[in-house]
Amino acid sequence: MNKNEKNSKENNILSLIPKAEKYIQYIIEMIIKIPRTEKFSIGTETKVSMYKMVNNVLHLYKLNKSYNGKQELELLNNIDAELNCQRIFLRIMWRQYWIDTKKFEVAMSKIYEIGKIVGGLSKYYAKNN
Repeated sequence: MNKNEKNSKENNILSLIPKAEKYIQYIIEMIIKIPRTEKFSIGTETKVSMYKMVNNVLHLYKLNKSYNGKQELELLNNIDAELNCQRIFLRIMWRQYWIDTKKFEVAMSKIYEIGKIVGGLSKYYAKNN
């Protein structure tokens, strides 16, 4: 792995952290406004999924210091799985009219941005593993 590849990979991982923070903040503010009964069911499940995702992002950043490949791919797969769960939760909230279309679209665009980075990192680690 040359120096440019390593810097690019590290920048992608580092850019995941603030994007995940902004996404989580947005979703939490959205969940606070959904009906009380749903806030404590689907809202809790959504928050748990987001916290698992950010935990995996932080572990990925720590693993980045010592390149391994397999562990990184596993963490990226876990992050991707949590993103898919969150997409499903958001679609349910939107179809039940607990959130409006604008909030749904903004949340999905934030997930899309995170997913793009995760996909690029997955391809990188799969190629170099």
